[in-house]
Amino acid sequence: MSRRFAAAIAGITGQPVEAVDPLVRPSGDAQFGDYQCNAAMGLAKALKLKPRDLAEKIKAAVDVGDLAASLEIAGPGFINIRLSEAALARHLQQIPSTESGGTGVSPVTGGTGVSPITGGTGVSPVTDRFGLPPADRLDTVVIDYSSPNIAKQMHVGHLRSTIIGDALARVLTLEGHSVIRQNHVGDWGTQFGQVILGLWHICMARHRGEPDYVAHMLEQLGSGDETLRNRAFDDVKSRHDQDYAADRDGKQVFLPFLISIRNEKSISLEEIELSYRFVTKLQEVSKAQSDDPYLGLPQRVTTWLQLRDEQERLAWEYCRDATLQYCSSLYQRMGVLLREDDVCGESFYHDRLAPIVEELRRKLPPRTSSLGADAEAAGGTPALPGTAATGETPVPPKTTPPNSTPIPPCAAEVRDDAGAVCVFLYKPDGAPMFKTAEGDPLPLIIQKSDGAYLYATTDLAAIKYRVNELHATRILYVVGAPTKLHLDMVFATARAAGLAGPQVALGHVSFGQVLGDDRKLLRTRSGGAVKLGDLLDEAEKRARQQLEDKLAAEDETYRNTFDESQKQDIARKIGIGAVKYFDLARDRNADYVFNWDQMLALQGNTAPYMMYAYARIRSIYRKAAEQFGSPDVYAATVAIRLDHAAERTLGLRLARLGEVIDVVAAELTPHVLCNYLYELASDFMRFYEACPVIGAESDAQRLSRMRLCDLAARALRLGLGLLGIEVAERM
Repeated sequence: MSRRFAAAIAGITGQPVEAVDPLVRPSGDAQFGDYQCNAAMGLAKALKLKPRDLAEKIKAAVDVGDLAASLEIAGPGFINIRLSEAALARHLQQIPSTESGGTGVSPVTGGTGVSPITGGTGVSPVTDRFGLPPADRLDTVVIDYSSPNIAKQMHVGHLRSTIIGDALARVLTLEGHSVIRQNHVGDWGTQFGQVILGLWHICMARHRGEPDYVAHMLEQLGSGDETLRNRAFDDVKSRHDQDYAADRDGKQVFLPFLISIRNEKSISLEEIELSYRFVTKLQEVSKAQSDDPYLGLPQRVTTWLQLRDEQERLAWEYCRDATLQYCSSLYQRMGVLLREDDVCGESFYHDRLAPIVEELRRKLPPRTSSLGADAEAAGGTPALPGTAATGETPVPPKTTPPNSTPIPPCAAEVRDDAGAVCVFLYKPDGAPMFKTAEGDPLPLIIQKSDGAYLYATTDLAAIKYRVNELHATRILYVVGAPTKLHLDMVFATARAAGLAGPQVALGHVSFGQVLGDDRKLLRTRSGGAVKLGDLLDEAEKRARQQLEDKLAAEDETYRNTFDESQKQDIARKIGIGAVKYFDLARDRNADYVFNWDQMLALQGNTAPYMMYAYARIRSIYRKAAEQFGSPDVYAATVAIRLDHAAERTLGLRLARLGEVIDVVAAELTPHVLCNYLYELASDFMRFYEACPVIGAESDAQRLSRMRLCDLAARALRLGLGLLGIEVAERM
């Protein structure tokens, strides 16, 4: 339809067809038709025509007789399009059956297999594409998401990045893009001195025969009683000095301990995190007492790690491995695609940081007076720093993937400021691109005065790696909204330095926060972060109780058809699916309030409602199999009929699945897919109530309606699978 309107408009305007956007969109109100062409409104002025007159010309020129039952001009120049039932039925019949299109939803069992698009163990095993073609433009897309910190359990703050990034990876893969997932874990930096020091305290406490010492002292160090807190700090310092004297080089006690726990996996992530908090609390008290010797210990341990001392390296590896194993178990439980091969954290880029700073110094030298202040004094425009050396002016790409972050033409210079290495970014007129609240130029610091590197340095090294070695043409960062300024500066620096040329799109997929009932960050009753594992446990527990309550209302014969393993599996799918769907159904840019009752509701735009609609279709197949044998709903010879209004409404919704997925891929908005699935499930329920399937008036009508049921099941399963949500065959 869009192509035919584009051809008609091109013939009228003289534009190339590929340059025309006919603005054919689904109608917002069914009474005006199924689609609407709005192109006349924007083109009329340039053609010196009234929009309605141009709409008449377009209507006369477009050839859609085999698709549209009617074209009507409305208002100032809108063209309302109503599809013919024959064209809509023909489109639905062209969707490959599961026999010809790959293994899909079996009419009785639901199908088996692992999908290269939506799959992985425990994830919706859908392999049919619903006849959807690949996108016109294909990219190599790197998606940076999840990114937990080592030595810490994942918490609710990691939920959005993980599931939004994962859904986008699935959708873009379905669209035909080459998707590279990157889990940029926080596994390097000064904080690792704290982690290793904490592990050393656990080791020495066990060596002294005090296995609970760290937990006990952490409690006292966090006390509101200053006297108790200071006494605990003095005790730890004294023990620290004694332990250090007993094992100065770490070879006698610490190294054997590390080898032992590596082999036995005897220290859990919870213990590692506790020891990290212990050292953090020690530093807080130390800072309050101006106890500089202890304050500097983590930095010295980090230095030893960077020098690759054996015990520090072993401690780092153990903490990293323990964390990644824990994260992997959570990913698998949540049906997230991230695997060990996708991990590419801060430690990977450590050896690339010094070279990236030197490269930026070379490519973005400080601007000179002849290029800057003198030129301004002479009344000219200063040359853009960072571009004068090459004579190139930054230009935007000819074609930019949708939803990439706009990077205006800019340039940069690298210079030292108070001992730190800084990147200053400028607009074409030489004005600072970023400013402080006071109006001063705001630099991007890439190396501190003490020689330490920052997140910006790592991010720039990562961009270079992803462009040069992963050959990315598009890089998406699924991180929270507060990082916007940081990423804007990093993207602008990468563009000015040529780390990512204009052919590479850089995008920030931002998202809001998860809030509690008080509209503050969701926290536990004690004020701590809600651990993601605990949240999933609670989701499954509540889903299981909901399932038991529903089964209690059924007769005993039906209840007995569910064994314990089946009930556990259904509760897992509902619970985890509900958490993910509730998040993904919200506009990612907005905050939302976490609510268990809304999340698990069996009515409304929720995962349980979608899963119930799917299970209802499965029950139709089982009943049909009992009454008629295996229903032949896959055969291409089954003629689809859209005689009833509910049949037509469902058919039109099914026909729009590809359009919706295109929008999600273009705008990176999973909630658009959720809205579609809710509308599809609602349309199916209305169809089910209005149009008997098993009890249809004729075999032809029954087969047609079962084919519509088949397409609805496949669309629901594919859509939920793209969100990383499993379906249940029975509920």
